[in-house]
Amino acid sequence: MNAIEVKSFVKKYGDFEAVRDITFDVKKGEIFAFLGPNGAGKTTTVKVLTGLLKPTSGKASVLGMDVAKEMDGIKKRIGFVPDQPYVYPYLTAFEYMRMIGDIYGVDLSEQKKKIPELLGMFELDDRSGEIIDSFSHGMKQKLVISGVLLHKPEIMFLDEPLVGLDPKSARLVKDIFAKLSKEGTTIFMCTHVLEVAQKLAGRICIINGGKILALDTFENLQKLTSAEADLESVYLKLTAQRQSEE
Repeated sequence: MNAIEVKSFVKKYGDFEAVRDITFDVKKGEIFAFLGPNGAGKTTTVKVLTGLLKPTSGKASVLGMDVAKEMDGIKKRIGFVPDQPYVYPYLTAFEYMRMIGDIYGVDLSEQKKKIPELLGMFELDDRSGEIIDSFSHGMKQKLVISGVLLHKPEIMFLDEPLVGLDPKSARLVKDIFAKLSKEGTTIFMCTHVLEVAQKLAGRICIINGGKILALDTFENLQKLTSAEADLESVYLKLTAQRQSEE
């Protein structure tokens, strides 16, 4: 069983078709990069897979469960880092972590051990008693990632997870994702940082105008496009080809 399966998925907003009949799967333990320009349909797809939106037609399943019918069961087993770190502004960082732990049923003894460890890892331990409203964007992002790591999800959905992070924190997060993947966690990642996708992802899916342009390993995408050494060249060739066809 794949971690994620999407078949003939369509999402419309009125007459506008944001996602157009896409099909793909993500293997368990895979780092899957979902790339495309602004407005390509990436965030819409992630929102459907995480239960924030419902598909217009087609099917999508996460951990073998239908997103249209079994979202409560799915949400218990996944984590989501959105493109904006939405957190309760008048909780302290420690209170936020405790809340996340309680929501996901993390044992209190485990919370007492893991919360200080995670806050320390992201250099937030000395600010754990301060309200989140006083935090910078990058600090909020690190807190959201810490909260996701606390409950050990089977799949992590990441929508621009490195935005706002300083270089040291970004390197830490990339190392964490690579380690989690080796341990069996599935990572579905949307990012504009193509270097990260090239380095971490087992497979890369490029979407534009709501349609999948290509899905394969980086090496095979290079061969497909006869591109130069990096993913940026592959990406620009594929998206430029799509624009010329329109």
